[in-house]
Amino acid sequence: MYWNKSCECMPREKLLELQLERLKGMVNRIYHDVPFYRNKFQEAGLVPEDVQTLSDLQKLPFTTKVDLRDNYPYGLFAVPLEKIVRIHASSGTTGKPTVVGYTRKDITTWSEIMARSLVAAGADSHSVVQNAYGYGLFTGGLGVHYGAEMLGASIVPISGGNTDKQIMIMKDFGTTVLTCTPSYAIYLGDALEKKGIDPASLKLKTGVFGAEPWSDNMRKEIEKKLKIKAHDIYGLSEIMGPSVAIECDAQDGLHIWEDHFIPEIIDPVTLKVLPYGEQGELVITTITKEGIPLLRYRTRDVTSIIAEPCACGRTHLRIRRLQGRTDDMLIIRGVNVFPTQIESVLLELGEVEPHYQLIVRRDGSLDTLEIKVELSEEMFSDKISNLEKLEKRIGLRIHSTIGINAKIAFVEPGSLPRSEGKSQRVVDLRKI
Repeated sequence: MYWNKSCECMPREKLLELQLERLKGMVNRIYHDVPFYRNKFQEAGLVPEDVQTLSDLQKLPFTTKVDLRDNYPYGLFAVPLEKIVRIHASSGTTGKPTVVGYTRKDITTWSEIMARSLVAAGADSHSVVQNAYGYGLFTGGLGVHYGAEMLGASIVPISGGNTDKQIMIMKDFGTTVLTCTPSYAIYLGDALEKKGIDPASLKLKTGVFGAEPWSDNMRKEIEKKLKIKAHDIYGLSEIMGPSVAIECDAQDGLHIWEDHFIPEIIDPVTLKVLPYGEQGELVITTITKEGIPLLRYRTRDVTSIIAEPCACGRTHLRIRRLQGRTDDMLIIRGVNVFPTQIESVLLELGEVEPHYQLIVRRDGSLDTLEIKVELSEEMFSDKISNLEKLEKRIGLRIHSTIGINAKIAFVEPGSLPRSEGKSQRVVDLRKI
């Protein structure tokens, strides 16, 4: 199914022509309307006319989250404030939040690509969408909300938390589509099990999960716990919010809507553009946003681009599931470690719960990694000898995957912190 087949299945040649036309317009706009970008161009000896091909994008400067914070709150807006109809902001966990503004046209664009994304994940106008993303300054809740309304689905704006009510609504309202973070989807699955509710008795069919990296093995766990098909969605408030990219039913990478965004993959050290298929940092240029268009925004998300055609018929490039972030990636004894690598091993082996925590310490000059893992109820009551064998098996697999040894510490079921939003998987106790 498609929401906008003419755009989603546009021939590549036509799509690239559209991108170039929109890129030229966007570069001209930011040069004349955003002093920050005009200064950047002048420092680099560039003018808008230097962009004549899509490959010329590589000549242009990057934008970072620091740039947004340095221009807080409205310094990167390309239109007067009276044309901004909505303002969102990041959580601001370090320093001031990053602020983004949307014109009326931006809201319509966002709604349209969110409707595309929901349809790609199996929703339609008959769907009942239970939206458990947070509403407020965070873009997640309202992004899904407006897209579902444009689609004509019935949206239930319950927001995050209040798990008992979430389950009641699933049952009573006949929810068919669940949208939330993947960690909260696991949390809901556990809650259903504790209440003795068989997910198969619900009308749930599909889920759209994002806002944090998650592994394919966690997808399998969610699908088993909720009896649904779980789709990965990608977005970030600086670019648009949820709907920048989505998995279709093929579940083979996330289609990035290239009529609105141009993706690149760069080496985060050399800043050189990498060829399709190579893993690096995702960089996105917005080519239709009016309120705060961003040029070559460094997302810090680690992925690669899939250029091969998708079985679904959509022609837009895909990105692979996120492997983590370049700025929250752990470096332990010179080795890059992503929590999702650990998660994938634990879920693949089974016998433990999908709840874990990485504890990093510095013992003298040596970094150590401890992985706290919740046992399943069955394994918790097992023999010590069997637990020792499981601990050794997990340790060997972790070493094989990340290249360093880790201490495996089993903890009892339900003892690790739970989250109704993004999970805090890492506790870094090093004083570096």
